[in-house]
Amino acid sequence: MTEQNETVAGKKVWFITGAGRGMGTDIAKAALAAGHAVVATGRNPEKVTRAIGQNDALLAVRLDVTDPADATAAVQAAVDRFGRIDVLVNNAGNFYAGFFEEITPEDFRAQVETTMFGPMNVTRAALPVLRAQRSGLLVTISSTAGIAGGEFLTAYAASKFGVEGWAESLATEVAPFGIRTMIVEPGFFRTELLTPESTSYAASTIEDYAERTEQTVTAWKGMNGQQGGDPAKLAAALIHLAELDELPLRFAAGADAVGLFDSRAKQLQDQANAHRELSSNLAHDDA
Repeated sequence: MTEQNETVAGKKVWFITGAGRGMGTDIAKAALAAGHAVVATGRNPEKVTRAIGQNDALLAVRLDVTDPADATAAVQAAVDRFGRIDVLVNNAGNFYAGFFEEITPEDFRAQVETTMFGPMNVTRAALPVLRAQRSGLLVTISSTAGIAGGEFLTAYAASKFGVEGWAESLATEVAPFGIRTMIVEPGFFRTELLTPESTSYAASTIEDYAERTEQTVTAWKGMNGQQGGDPAKLAAALIHLAELDELPLRFAAGADAVGLFDSRAKQLQDQANAHRELSSNLAHDDA
């Protein structure tokens, strides 16, 4: 056996973005604890290693998900070290919060670049490897904001709704090659998403929004560190799900996510019924 094959024999290779902190760190640790090899990526590989800890089955790689060249290089580093990629977890993200009128166009685009085009860049780089293997699992960490939008979420929800449509459509394109997909919609988890390192609030510039902005920012800052979801338990759940023969297209992560799925399904059904006759009678008369 080559040294490379000895490293990965009997293991799956997990490639995780945004592994330097938050949920990405928990997923990497859970995969290593389960006996897998991990390619953990982040803007600062040294920070990634410090967060996860030294491990012979760990490869820390620099990756800015907004840079397609970085994505290509990181995937190549994974293949050079371990020979394959079995599970790709698109986890890296940030949060530009604020009312739409107060979010600058530049910040809105930056949100979409990271949380929508970022997963696309990494997946585009990895797909040739997965297709050649005729196997693999693409896990996209979305959000309940990808199921239902809300106040102060216009940029974030736009990016997550985009990710949902992309990942759902991609699933049918890559299934013939043995590549499976799963979209994960976490509710509120005690990660670092609401910390100053991950969340940027739009400057309050319009008086009409000022009071609501102050109330919302205060509430969200107060929520940081108090969220109900345990990211370590979510990480363990993902390790479990990855081993199943049948995967859900969407996984509601957390009791709050399950509740939102239920209410959203009812909303859509109510909206379909509200004007069912009018909606159903819009065809040409000769149809």
